[in-house]
Parts: sequence; C-alpha cells; structure tokens
Amino acid sequence: MSTGAVTLGVFLSGFVIREPAPYELYMVALIAVWALFGLRISRAVTPLAVLLVVFNIGGMIAATQMAVLGDAPLYIAVSLFLAFTAIFYAAVLDGRPELFRLIFHAWVAAAIFTSVLGILGYFHAFPGAEMFTKFERAAGAFQDPNVFGPFITLPGIYLLYRMITGPVARMPLLALPLGIIAFGVFLSFSRGAWGLFAFSALLLALLLFIRSRSGLFRLRILLMGGAAFGLLMLGLLIALQIPAIADIFSTRAQLVQEYDGARLGRFARHAIGFVLAMEKPLGIGPLVFGKLYGEDTHNIWLKALMDYGWLGFACWLTMVVWTLAAGFRILFRDRPWQPYLLCAWVVFLGHVLLGTVIDTDHWRHFYLLLGLVWGGIALEQRHQWSTIRHPRPAASAPSAAAAIR
Repeated sequence: MSTGAVTLGVFLSGFVIREPAPYELYMVALIAVWALFGLRISRAVTPLAVLLVVFNIGGMIAATQMAVLGDAPLYIAVSLFLAFTAIFYAAVLDGRPELFRLIFHAWVAAAIFTSVLGILGYFHAFPGAEMFTKFERAAGAFQDPNVFGPFITLPGIYLLYRMITGPVARMPLLALPLGIIAFGVFLSFSRGAWGLFAFSALLLALLLFIRSRSGLFRLRILLMGGAAFGLLMLGLLIALQIPAIADIFSTRAQLVQEYDGARLGRFARHAIGFVLAMEKPLGIGPLVFGKLYGEDTHNIWLKALMDYGWLGFACWLTMVVWTLAAGFRILFRDRPWQPYLLCAWVVFLGHVLLGTVIDTDHWRHFYLLLGLVWGGIALEQRHQWSTIRHPRPAASAPSAAAAIR
C-alpha cells in the first residue's frame, strides 16, 4: 500500500494545470501520514534537510524587507513544502531502495500521458485540446511549456538508458514511448528543454562509454548515437514540412531572443540584479524583483540572492555542489540502484545549468530529482556501513545491470 501511495504521488506530479494541483494536496497528506507512522530521516539525509530548511529561513528573513508582504507568505510556504518533498523522497528511498524502480516507472507513465496531451493539443486533435497548449506551444498538463519540457526529460533519458544497455530485441518496445516523449519536448519549443534533453542524452552516453571496458559495448553506443542523430535529423526535416511547426521553430531556434538582449531584457536584468544583491545581503523579498523590473529574475542564482538573501544563496549553492559532488563520487559503483542514480544525476546537472536562464526553485520535479540523488547517496552510505559491519564477497551483491531489467 505504501509503495502504491508513493507511486501515485509521482504520477500526479505530471498534472499541474491549476494550482493548487492534486499533487500538492496529495503530497501534503502523504507526508503527514508517513511522518506519523515512522518516516525516518537518516544521518545521510540530514544535510539535505538542514540546507533546505535554512534556505527557506533565508526567504523568511528576506520577506521582512518588504513594505507589503502580499503573496510572500504563500510563496515561502510553497518553497518549504517542496523542500519537504525532496527530503521525503530521499528518506523513503533510503529505507526502501526498491521504490526507485516504481518511481521511475510512474514518472515515465506521467511523461507519456502528458506528452500525448501536449501533442494532441498542439495539433488540435479534438475540441478543447488547446487547453494543453500555451503560446501555440505544447504544454501538456502544465501551465508552462518551459516546465513541461524539462519534466519529461528524465523519463526520456531513463528510456534511452534502457535502450543502450538492454537487449536489442527490447529496443522497439522502448522506441515508441521514447519517441512520444522526444516529440513532446520538441513541440514545447522550449530552448531550455531542447538543450536539457540533448545535454542529458550526450552526457549519459559519455558516462556509459567511460564506465564500460567492453569495446563491443562502446561500439554499440557509437552506432546507436549515430543512428539516433540520423533519425533526429530525419524527423526534424519531416516536422519542418508542417508550416505551423516551421514558423515557430525558426523563431524559437534563435539563441538570443528579443526579450533576452533588449535594453532591460533578461541578461540586462541579471547584471542589474547581481549589483543590487551586493547592496542587499538580506535580499529584497519573494517576487519583488519582478515587480520592480517587469519580469522575474530567470536565473536561479539571482533568484536565491533576491528572494532568499545571502543566507539562502549560500545554502542553495552548498546544496547543489554537495549533491553533484557526492553523487558523482558514487556514480559508477555497481549497485542495484546505480542506473537510477546515474539517470537522475545527469538530468539534475542539466537542471543546474538550465537554472542560469530560468527559475527552478518552484519546479516540483526538480525537488523529486534532488530526492532521488540524495536517496542514492544515503543508500550508498548505508551500504558502506553494512559492508564494514558484515563483510561479504563482492560477487554476492546484485549487479546494476540485473536490477534495471
């Protein structure tokens, strides 16, 4: 029953047309019930919990700088809730590593479902389908195409991992859902999502290439990479024959949009904001930057400085560096959960880079990614302690390849 409850929560994360979404209401209840019946936060997960809580304390301090609080209390409450979801996922995975598989499968199901909605909406396949689009871009069951695309990236990378490492006979079964997700990312016309998906796929292939000592497997990666690139180009050429797609693609494919490079565009606001941050160590309060300059920060580092102050920025930076470093240190260890950790870490790194041009502090799936990586970190620490106390032959441990099947 508990495994189904977690799986349902992950699935619901793919449907955020209205706020509060079902995911928020459900996860509040789930975390509360789980806490009553024995949610255990181990020593390995404690650093994540401390950093996220102090990060939000920085936001509360920044709110004291506001003349009128407005929506600030609600904003901080949402931030704190999302922080608790990351801690929750890390804690439950620490105690029950078998949940990795269920979480990933639930995320894949949600991604396929919301991708299909986005694709059907983009082509106006049925009356009212436009509700699954925004600005003539596929948004699925999300309010923003720029969140829809990144949300479905991890499921796509996970399916790609299974194609690369699994039996050849299973590739056609994986190709269809992967194609649906990839098409959904494309129709989001989000430059960030395109870059995130491409970066994550290339990094995954590179890490698998480096890890493997088999020349045959490395050749397989190269051949599959070449085939994937060829299919991508063919699919792009076919898609661009549709005028509606070609018009939007020609606009969105430009590296710098007008709202990026204008006099008070995105990049100019970044420069103004960082100078302002040097004068405001306590921050200026949640959402105030957008009211001052007409647009939000669109940079998670500047967002942390403005909305959470220097204290929040220090916590966010520490958390990101700690997550990436601790995750990378154990990335190639042969554990049952290693494939899931690898996929989550790769996509998390992509999100960190994406955060330089967009705010990710209220992305639900970002905190799920965070919980997945920290779940792997905690499990590795538990494994190390178990090995010290009860040494056993290395051959008796299940391999990562066996766990993913």
